[in-house]
Amino acid sequence: MEPSHEGPGDHQTAGNGDGAASSSMWEIEEVGDEAAVAGPPRHPTSISAKAAGVGSDDDDVYVAIGKSASSMDALSWALKNVAKPTSFVYLVHVFPVVHHIPTPLGMMPKSQLSREQVESYMNQERAKRREMLQKFLNLCHTSKAQVDIFLIESDQIVNAIIELIPVLRIQMLVVGTAKSNLKRWRRGNTKAEQIHKNAPHYCELKIICEGKEVDATDGTPPPSPPSNTMINKNKESNKSPLSSPSHDNNTDAKNKDKEQKNRSKDSIFLRCCSGKSSK
Repeated sequence: MEPSHEGPGDHQTAGNGDGAASSSMWEIEEVGDEAAVAGPPRHPTSISAKAAGVGSDDDDVYVAIGKSASSMDALSWALKNVAKPTSFVYLVHVFPVVHHIPTPLGMMPKSQLSREQVESYMNQERAKRREMLQKFLNLCHTSKAQVDIFLIESDQIVNAIIELIPVLRIQMLVVGTAKSNLKRWRRGNTKAEQIHKNAPHYCELKIICEGKEVDATDGTPPPSPPSNTMINKNKESNKSPLSSPSHDNNTDAKNKDKEQKNRSKDSIFLRCCSGKSSK
């Protein structure tokens, strides 16, 4: 993979226009084996603002983002739970390689179109990508987080992210996933699970579902919030009528047993959702 800036010029920044710190946007393109052997990339691997000595590598947080709502949940969780004031937050977005371009005659191979047609379409795609990324940037700016973006052009999302980990020596990676994906976790066909299985041991992976961390070993989903109906029923059941002292003592004993059982369940749940890998 070869890093380059997105858009014309040597340095491209993105911001929210309200005076917040600007953020660099880097695009990493796939290159063939021959180009990879020919020499190092045009920019060093430390191609972000951290090269200027801002923040600490140990505090850096990388968040894989896409078009799904789970990506926004992952970023929101990272900003609240793992990002520190000294942290740099790096947004990693993988987008597909353009092989065909839509035309009035249908999808045409890029190689059969003029340079102007290709460039026009690529500019449209960049504009869409920037519009999508701006939502994530706005959230980072609202949280006063220092942020950079890595854009990776690749048809293989999982492999692109895994290959980026040793290049940037990523120690903290946050990935979002939909709750529906957790139901087929053990089949090994979800992106989050594939990243978990293939990521280097030094990379701590946090998998977030609906704003909560889940166990990366078995994909334990977060519990659904109780409905208002269930809450009202529980309140009604807890209301005991006036009774004799002996009845109250029996009720207190039962409540204590129930509380102990609930505490046991809570501790089991917390262990399951600790996110610590068994590696």
